[in-house]
Amino acid sequence: MKKGLFIFVLLTSFITASAQQDAQFSQYIFNGLYINPAYAGYKSDFYVNSFYRSQWTGLNGAPQTTSIAADGSVANDKVGLGLLLQRDQIGAQNNIAAYTSYAYRLQIGENENSRLAFGLGVGLIQSGLDGNKLNPVQSGDNYIPTGYHSFLSPDARLGVLYTNDDYFIGASVDNLLPQYMHSAQNVSSLGVPVPKPHEYFTTGALFNLSDQNKFKPSILIKDSPTVPTSMDVNAFLLLNDRLWLGATYRTAITLYNKPNLQKDLPTSSALVGIVEFFVTENVRIGYAFDYSLNKIGALGYGSHEISIGFLLKNSNSSRSRFNDPTRKCYF
Repeated sequence: MKKGLFIFVLLTSFITASAQQDAQFSQYIFNGLYINPAYAGYKSDFYVNSFYRSQWTGLNGAPQTTSIAADGSVANDKVGLGLLLQRDQIGAQNNIAAYTSYAYRLQIGENENSRLAFGLGVGLIQSGLDGNKLNPVQSGDNYIPTGYHSFLSPDARLGVLYTNDDYFIGASVDNLLPQYMHSAQNVSSLGVPVPKPHEYFTTGALFNLSDQNKFKPSILIKDSPTVPTSMDVNAFLLLNDRLWLGATYRTAITLYNKPNLQKDLPTSSALVGIVEFFVTENVRIGYAFDYSLNKIGALGYGSHEISIGFLLKNSNSSRSRFNDPTRKCYF
């Protein structure tokens, strides 16, 4: 029964390849560059962060995602620059992407930590499908591709982000070009996933419980017309300015009518536990565990996500936390 359920999940993913979802991360809250190019340069110092995520661990062909991001500020913190590399695979499908990001950051008011940023990311996406990894019930089926098929496309991302010492709010969209390039190149689909635009809206706040203890709630909404709208409700505690403990409830919500979607889909998606620890003032490691609240969760397999980040001093920035140890980057 377990094998049958997972085969159903993979077939559903294959059939709806043209509505491919973006890769899922749970620790995006610690580095917004993964979902918004306007985040580039927020920390002022140079920050390098990497993720590895194994979803539905133990199931053959389950999603696995690896990503690395680097960003920092230049031009007296007015410009943020970023680099994002990502590889996502589920079953026979895979997706490789590389982006460079540029963010122009405007100071709002007299507080230098009050910034409005406009971001642009440009890069390439390669989507592929390895027909050799598929096991058709009936040989010779023309709908089942043989060999490896791929599609390469330029891509663009846009975003806007406002941050200050107390709260943040941002919006972004990615995968702006692949669907148009696919049509223009007259590429035979053969099940190759063509990334579709996804919109992100996120907001959060920071509350001081004491000098070294903080509470940070936040919300992320991810939407695309071809898939259910997803909402993350996050709550984090920072203890002794060194340890983040948090939880996320992920669920589907209805923002507008999507006639192509099944009407009785379950809404609850996952519960997530997250911990991030500052090993030193410039090295942080994190771990997240997702427990699915749908039928996959009944199989007893969770999703695991590991992250590590390195903060490097930006000697040209007056806002460097190394120049001012009291300045922290909580968003």
